[in-house]
Amino acid sequence: MHQLESDFLAEHRVQLFLKRDDLIHPEVSGNKWRKLELNITKAQEFDLPILTFGGAYSNHIAATAAACHHRGIACIGMIRGEEHDGLNPTLSLASKLGMQLHFISREEYGYKAEEAYIRQLKDNLGAFHLVPEGGANFLGVMGCTSIIKELPKPFDILCVAGGTGTTAAGMLLGLKANQRLELYPALKGGEFLQKSIAQLLEYSLFEEMAVNETLENLIIVSDYHFGGYAKINAELVDFTQHFFNEYSVPLDLIYTSKMMFGLFDRISKGLYNKGTSIIAVHTGGLQGNEGFKSRKGITLNF
Repeated sequence: MHQLESDFLAEHRVQLFLKRDDLIHPEVSGNKWRKLELNITKAQEFDLPILTFGGAYSNHIAATAAACHHRGIACIGMIRGEEHDGLNPTLSLASKLGMQLHFISREEYGYKAEEAYIRQLKDNLGAFHLVPEGGANFLGVMGCTSIIKELPKPFDILCVAGGTGTTAAGMLLGLKANQRLELYPALKGGEFLQKSIAQLLEYSLFEEMAVNETLENLIIVSDYHFGGYAKINAELVDFTQHFFNEYSVPLDLIYTSKMMFGLFDRISKGLYNKGTSIIAVHTGGLQGNEGFKSRKGITLNF
């Protein structure tokens, strides 16, 4: 973790630190490893492959393939959408690392959380340890509690980007009463994550009152999705490049860039008290930038 310093931050008298979880591993970086570690350990205990779900450009799919490869465990990826000639960079990497890819229709993908569908997959593919899309299960939440434990200094506000709310749920479990977590959804209409996080917290807290008290520390900042998941524009691309030029930190366009754009915008509007200490978590996912390069020709110079 290191402090970001610039004239902009000095002017607004905000202390901003970046927790560089993107540096955990070159292929399984950030919250991806935290959500997978305990799941992989459990799968190994029962000598089972892992099965998970994701889109064609999913950071989660790439990270799962890499983590399973390094831990010597088989894995299966259920990929949303039809198979095309030639795999994109994400799926090519996953396949190279040993993930068995199965392409399913968007309609079938919608059943991914249904018990009957999971039983059908086990009948067809054999026994497996299920890791939901984005690692959104109890073990994923528990893995993310370590983020708080690793913070070396006190803080007022913690910021993280999110898609399923799993990372945020784990982080909320470690917050003190006077601290708050700002969650920046990468999806349009991200307010729904409040309910998703509540459901994930129930795995650990059991009582509705305890869940509600924990959620009091959560603020969902839903104004910086740029049109939805994996939606970007020239302004976000320019910000991402400028951020690297200023702070020497690469961001991914799907998650962390949207979070940092939103955070800097809120700082510029004076929404934080002078002297506020903020820690933003870089959750990795830089391989997602390759998808924009292959699909839209967007190249970032870092």
